[in-house]
Amino acid sequence: MAFKWLLSSLLLSQAEAFYIPGWSVKSYHEGEHIPLMVNKVYSDNTQLQYAYYDLPFVCPPTGRSVGSILSGQSIPLNLGEVLRGDRITTSDIDLALGHDNECSYLCTQQVTRRDLKRAKELVKDGYVVEWIVDNLPGATSFVTVDKSRKYYAAGFKLGFTDYSSATGKPRYYLNNHHTIVIRYRSAPGRAGDNGGKVVVGFEVYTKSVGASTPRGKDNCPLDLKDVEDKFELYIAPNKTTDLHQQYPDSSYYPSIEEGDDNDTIDVPYTYSVYFREDDTIEWNRRWDLYFVNQEEGSKIHWLAIVNSLIICGLLTGITMMILAKTIRTDIKNFKEGTMEDGKLKIKRKAKSGAQTPRVEKQGLGLLEPATDADAIDDISSEDEALEDVTGWKLLHADVFRKPQYGYLLAPLVGSGMQLLFMAVGLILLSAIGVLNPSFRGGFISAGFGLFVFAGAFSGYFSAKVYKTFDGTNHVKNALVTALLFPGLFFGLVFILNLFVWAQASSTAIPFGTLVGIVFLWLCIQVPLVYVGSWYGFVRTGAWEHPTKTTSIPRQVPPQAWYLQSLQSILLAGLIPFAVIFIELLFVFQSMWQDKSGYYYVFGFLSVVSIILIFTIAEVTIVTVYVQLCSENYHWWWQSFAVGGGSAIWIFLYCVWYYFVKLHITGFLSSLLFFAYSFMACCMYGLLTGTIGFLTAYAFVRRIYGAIKAD
Repeated sequence: MAFKWLLSSLLLSQAEAFYIPGWSVKSYHEGEHIPLMVNKVYSDNTQLQYAYYDLPFVCPPTGRSVGSILSGQSIPLNLGEVLRGDRITTSDIDLALGHDNECSYLCTQQVTRRDLKRAKELVKDGYVVEWIVDNLPGATSFVTVDKSRKYYAAGFKLGFTDYSSATGKPRYYLNNHHTIVIRYRSAPGRAGDNGGKVVVGFEVYTKSVGASTPRGKDNCPLDLKDVEDKFELYIAPNKTTDLHQQYPDSSYYPSIEEGDDNDTIDVPYTYSVYFREDDTIEWNRRWDLYFVNQEEGSKIHWLAIVNSLIICGLLTGITMMILAKTIRTDIKNFKEGTMEDGKLKIKRKAKSGAQTPRVEKQGLGLLEPATDADAIDDISSEDEALEDVTGWKLLHADVFRKPQYGYLLAPLVGSGMQLLFMAVGLILLSAIGVLNPSFRGGFISAGFGLFVFAGAFSGYFSAKVYKTFDGTNHVKNALVTALLFPGLFFGLVFILNLFVWAQASSTAIPFGTLVGIVFLWLCIQVPLVYVGSWYGFVRTGAWEHPTKTTSIPRQVPPQAWYLQSLQSILLAGLIPFAVIFIELLFVFQSMWQDKSGYYYVFGFLSVVSIILIFTIAEVTIVTVYVQLCSENYHWWWQSFAVGGGSAIWIFLYCVWYYFVKLHITGFLSSLLFFAYSFMACCMYGLLTGTIGFLTAYAFVRRIYGAIKAD
């Protein structure tokens, strides 16, 4: 069955992000207006995004009619779009299908010295702009080194940096002319037969045009192909502060910060539009150009799967050896003895013709038939027999002893099941193409919805574990389950949001959205958690253990260094991390470096996730077995921690990635990176810890149930 799932997932990996036919196809006719939306600006060097029309140096919308809509009109957004910082608004740019426009004047924006300084900072940080046409982000076009293939990078540069040949200091330029190229082809099906066209590409080419460039009556540059003067983000200081004029022989180059704040400069904006028919791009494959180096990436993904399969295969062999050989041999040898009240009694056959007095070794409860002549030899034999049955077999009366702080472990397991349901749903929906790039914000929206409605699973499993730990107040457990993890998560997000609000960034979650999230949490999730908890506690009850627990706990002997809690967690967590670290590279690149890009190979991710689940289960089984063999029955929390131990390595990987791969600047951006990374690792740790806990519980029940059966 597992092989069938693996094969199915491999097949799904080839469906790299397709569209559901008939769901999102939009066709246009000749001369029909195509709205151009502006969204936001963002950068790989910072975590702060800004709405495009919030920038003080760009042309604001005039509210004029563009086709059937008005410019400046905000587009309704789903929850995922809001949380990812989108702020989509219709623009004044007029696009009519099939009608080229060599140049159109947009506006002349008067910019103060302070606003120009803001523009300079954004250009310095490498901000790019996101415009949208037919749900496609405007892209910068590139070709491969061998010029055999074209690909897109979503977004286009707000400006660029150059260095003065005289002083070597950086100078910043603004891109104020945009050449828009719309690629289209005949629409598929009946719409194409009726003359409908579909957009298959949206390219934006930028140019910086200085104020001294000759312009015509329409305020457009006379020669856009050969523009020598570029628009520099610089206002000359006034006479009172023009130190360069006072000291002409100096290499001093005044900055824009100097001078009167009331000084202004005019920024002219123009644009060109060209429509090009392109039959080489299928409509349902139009996003492929945004996925850079797909062939090379696929090879690495396959390498990650092979690496994961090798590690998982080795672990499977070790686990099967434990289950099939070691444990079965122990149980078979154990048939000669019985367990009563926590004391082990070995039964041996007496020698032929001899009397059978019993010699008792007090303290261990060891009773052995022996002859008078061989009593001393039999006692020595009893010590050897004791060695054969020590370890995990001696813990039958303590292995199911309820753990300390079980009232916290149960809600954590419940939250982990909630996250597991959400993760499985997201990967499945993405692998079959429902959550594709055209569904902007769909991944976050679907994830949030799955998490909320999975509250019933959270309450059910939390109640089952809680009652297994002899808990009595299921209402209190349900409230802790519903409020603990979501409450801590929401509190941290709210605190971070205060910092982002202060920067007027679109990354900040609007207050109304926060209120809506709280409503979904308290009015939908909490009742679902309670319903699931009631059903799990009242209707189904606790899991029954195969052995009884004595009133007096055994003393745990000293443990080897590698069996100490922290050491075992780190060592065991390293193996699942080795399974996924190659795939993590793609996930991190999509999240932190290619913010405009999209992680799309969910087929590969689903395969790696299945292997990861098996790996975590096997690692936990091996670790718990070794711990029980060392006569340590405190495995409840340990199994949860071992299952989630790879989260520690992932967070350390985040730290390494920050210092080696990223170029994030600013305290707030760094704070957001580490805070979001920490929250993601906590979620991953809860999910994988729950897998480890439930696997270990099933394993322990199985081996001690076999002893009882014998």
